[in-house]
Amino acid sequence: MNNTSAASSHMLDQLVTLTTQLMSKHNHEPTENPVLILSQKIKQQLKSGELSFDVLKEIIQQLRDSAFLSHAIHLQKYVNNPEKKIIHERIDTIVQNIVQQATIKHETNTAESFECFKQLVEKSQFAAVFTAHPTFSVANAVYTALADMASHPITKETQVPFFSTHRRVAPPTLKEELGLAIHAIERARNALDMFNRYLFDAAQRHWPDYWTTLTPCSILLSSWVGYDTDGRTDIGWWDSLNIRLQMKELQLQRLYYQLEPIANGVEDLKQHVSLALKTVKNQRELCPTSADPDQFSDFARVLIENRQDALLSTNDLIPFFDQALKQVDENHKIDLLIARAGFISHGLSLSHTHVRLNSVQVHNMARQRLGITSNPDNRSHTRTLFNTINTALGHVSAIPVDFGSLLTEKASASTLMMLLTQIIKHIDTKTPIRFLIAETENGYTLLVALWLARLFGIEKQIEISPLFETDAALQHGSNIIEQALRSSHWREYLRNTGKLCLQFGYSDSGRFVGQIAATYEIERLRRKIAALLSKYDLTDVEIVLFDTHGESMGRGGHPFSMEDRLEYLSPKNTQLFFKKNGISTRQETAFQGGDGYLLFGSQALANATISIIAKHVYNFELDEHDPIYEEADFSADFFSTISSEMKDLVKDKGYGTLLSVFGPAMIDRTGSRAAVRQSDAYASSTHIKQPRELRAIPNNAILQQLGWCANTLQGLGTAASANPETFQDMLRNSPRFRRSLDFARHALKHSNPAVLRAIIYMLDPGIWLDRASSEDNPNIQESYLSLAKGLRRMDLWSSTQATFHRVQGDHITLLSIWKEAPSMDAKEILLHAIRLTVIEEIWMLSTQIPYFSPYHEFSREALETKILSLEIPTALNLLLHVFPQAGEHISDLYFYEPKAPRNEGAYEMDDRQIFKPIQKNFDLIREISVALIHRLHAFG
Repeated sequence: MNNTSAASSHMLDQLVTLTTQLMSKHNHEPTENPVLILSQKIKQQLKSGELSFDVLKEIIQQLRDSAFLSHAIHLQKYVNNPEKKIIHERIDTIVQNIVQQATIKHETNTAESFECFKQLVEKSQFAAVFTAHPTFSVANAVYTALADMASHPITKETQVPFFSTHRRVAPPTLKEELGLAIHAIERARNALDMFNRYLFDAAQRHWPDYWTTLTPCSILLSSWVGYDTDGRTDIGWWDSLNIRLQMKELQLQRLYYQLEPIANGVEDLKQHVSLALKTVKNQRELCPTSADPDQFSDFARVLIENRQDALLSTNDLIPFFDQALKQVDENHKIDLLIARAGFISHGLSLSHTHVRLNSVQVHNMARQRLGITSNPDNRSHTRTLFNTINTALGHVSAIPVDFGSLLTEKASASTLMMLLTQIIKHIDTKTPIRFLIAETENGYTLLVALWLARLFGIEKQIEISPLFETDAALQHGSNIIEQALRSSHWREYLRNTGKLCLQFGYSDSGRFVGQIAATYEIERLRRKIAALLSKYDLTDVEIVLFDTHGESMGRGGHPFSMEDRLEYLSPKNTQLFFKKNGISTRQETAFQGGDGYLLFGSQALANATISIIAKHVYNFELDEHDPIYEEADFSADFFSTISSEMKDLVKDKGYGTLLSVFGPAMIDRTGSRAAVRQSDAYASSTHIKQPRELRAIPNNAILQQLGWCANTLQGLGTAASANPETFQDMLRNSPRFRRSLDFARHALKHSNPAVLRAIIYMLDPGIWLDRASSEDNPNIQESYLSLAKGLRRMDLWSSTQATFHRVQGDHITLLSIWKEAPSMDAKEILLHAIRLTVIEEIWMLSTQIPYFSPYHEFSREALETKILSLEIPTALNLLLHVFPQAGEHISDLYFYEPKAPRNEGAYEMDDRQIFKPIQKNFDLIREISVALIHRLHAFG
């Protein structure tokens, strides 16, 4: 535990009380900004010595640890308490309902009732997908502690574990990300085994003559960690190959450990598993870590010559499972059946495999291999493009692939498909691989992907899936699918695979059309696609609906509970719509990075999460009445208004400035990609001109740090004001509408106009000029004038102020209608105020940096801009070159002459009085950001 001083605890209480008083006064007399006033009072306390830097650091740690505790409590509630007894009762009820559903129509026919039960539990109905890119906002040890705390009863006596910092040391590497994903998947597999045990127990009781033929696989696990190369340069195809072999090794290892306790009857089965495990380990050890032809030649021999020993399909072991079932003791049969079910349902991998590319990479391949140079975005080329690709599909013949052809291939899409060919030939011939295509905005993209799969002869094993997440894709997604459906080749492909796989994202859609509007657009798109399957007589094709959102308020994961999240993503009314049209569906949902993996961060949490998923899968009551579907005009107007308002905000110059001015600097880099697309290190700034230049995850995280979750709130007031009575009625009576507005509830708890306005005030040169005019100390006055000059040159104030007025007007309208809307609490406001104090301290310190001549085009003005933008690590790194520090050990060395005076301390004073304090204050800014992440219970 943190041994915080009594002084810091007392001071924290005082500051919280002061925050409450200032906010209350502001609510009645909104003349001055209470957050700025609070920030200035903290500054005065620091200046007078009433508050020290060390005590302030302790206060931040206390606020952070309090937020950590709330995060753990929230996580525990999110899975409806991971207590063993509760999970047991939940699963027991689920299994009873399944049995009842199976026997209700076949009470007198045991064989038929078992067949019904078998169909219910052997059809894959849900998949949990562990996705990249990584978003791990806190240190791994902190995640572990958070999961551990949430897994046990939390009382007033519960101690919060103390860490000096919750921040990451560095962004996660691919190896680290994979390790974290594997741990989460292994716990999920354990939870699935637990659920299957309940199913086998029930089957044994009700159908003792049939139960051993059961192979449950209603819930599956998938992963694209290590296979997603869209926007990443740290994953070579050889890395993906190595990871695929590792996942095979882990699957075989898991099976071997499951068979180990079974004493008799599994000898032949264990022998084959042991040989396969040994062989795959050897293959993996020889798998190259670069594109070295000699290494690949040696590796290919081991991979191909020993592939039979390594197993090529789960079918290879089925005869040995059947043999073992006849020989094992009765008390071990369930253990063997559980092992078999997990093995068969996931193939020769710990989880199913998803790979991902961008549509541009697919188009580039068509240009290179087919000579198609027409732009798919140019509508005048549409007919030519489709005629060309359909002709190509009709004449393509499969070509051979070896590692030599892979090593010489340059096109990303061809390289990926050739890699998949090698995986299917030599690692797992049976289990399908999902091929996700980001930014699909044309049916042509799907046909090119099909041509590529057909070119390498793996069409039947590849599940091509477009991602719909941009505004254009959501608006025209049904047209994209119909463009592909007009091709007989695509229809034939769907009939052969039996699936139409679709992917829906909330990253781009949430930030460009608004989180709440995005869900409406996605639900509407799903219904249109269902109608298309009926139109083209493809209702026997299953639709896979994969939601690739993140787990935070801003990216699509419901903020309040796992149950609400699943109902929100797959509303009962839409499920009924598919059912009435005779279309079978499978739902898939993403668990990404720290937020998502937390739900599998301990075995107890994983068990609870899987049990809630199972409850959702086997919810047989789909006739829930929801009035929102009867108010089609209200729905269309409400959500389109939000979308329109959000689009206008995105176009607003000030909005882009707000996102970039120092938002990216407030958060540590949490994944494989930088927040802002990189520019020259010596450039004057990395400001973006518009939000599309900023990546989705940091986009949403920055809004949270600014104290205004615009991607969830913007336009809500305007939309509600159009029909306030219906808005209130839907809020009370529509489960679907209420779940959508839960995002706004959570966003409002972490948004405050006074916080956002205080941040914008900091950018106003006039504030610093006013302070300069009333300052008696000439040195401080000069510092204020310097800051005013720098901010005036950056020209941030007018556009951001105009943006604030846009946001504020909509918010005022919302509060006039939604009287019960929640608001930010005092502790969170205090965190924002402290951070403004610390930012001002950094800015003031920066004005004391001595004059220097330009260094490699790095000028004083460029430094000033970086400091004002809080690009502190870059600025300090450059300053170390401008003001180098002498080596510490020089005085201990002998240079064979009488010792001369040393000038080692030339810049020592600057380092001690300016550079190091700037770094210490910047560390506090980042620690405050982590505290806010905990309070929001999510990142991004």
